[in-house]
Amino acid sequence: MEIADNILKHYLRNCYFINGTAYAGKSTMCALLAERYGMLHCAENYGLNKFIEIADPALQPNLCYTRIMPSWQAFVLRTPEEYEAWIDGSSDELVGFEIAELICLSADRKVIVDTNIPCEVLHRISSPNRVAILLSKQATSVERFFDRPDEEKQFLLSVIQSCPDPEAALANFKACIARVNSPKRCAAFAQSGFFTLERQEGVDTREEMLSALTAHFGL
Repeated sequence: MEIADNILKHYLRNCYFINGTAYAGKSTMCALLAERYGMLHCAENYGLNKFIEIADPALQPNLCYTRIMPSWQAFVLRTPEEYEAWIDGSSDELVGFEIAELICLSADRKVIVDTNIPCEVLHRISSPNRVAILLSKQATSVERFFDRPDEEKQFLLSVIQSCPDPEAALANFKACIARVNSPKRCAAFAQSGFFTLERQEGVDTREEMLSALTAHFGL
């Protein structure tokens, strides 16, 4: 069964999406917008555990990877090429789950979504004034990746530190993060046709970014 894009756009009309690179301020902006405007906050990887339980290895092999991988050490020791392919594959497989979940969550309230739904899909299921892209420089994405205290990133750091050669494991994983936050991918976001803001390293621009996003979303 296929659902036409115009139908999905109608039922997702209360959803506001923020996509972009790592450490660009997506989580912070989503949290601030949710608090200030009474929106439901769908944070990074929202619903992921439920989606993985539902996923079928034959249909969603990337989402099922953590169920069949040899170990978490194997997860962080993949090559940058393997990691990038997994990230892209997972994003594609998550689209259906996210859309179904968001239709349920946004029926009678506004929702701000920290999402990895690809831009080409967002163009089909949403409107330009409902999507924003936040970007950071590649070096910032890599070097600040583990600065945040969230449980998932700190768990991955503990896995890296448990590897036989923690230094090599950390260097490899940083190469993976660099790969999925490359200048080429950043340029693709910037040229997506969506409203875009770039985080300035070393400068607290939270209020400026929040004000710009508020105006863009018409909140």
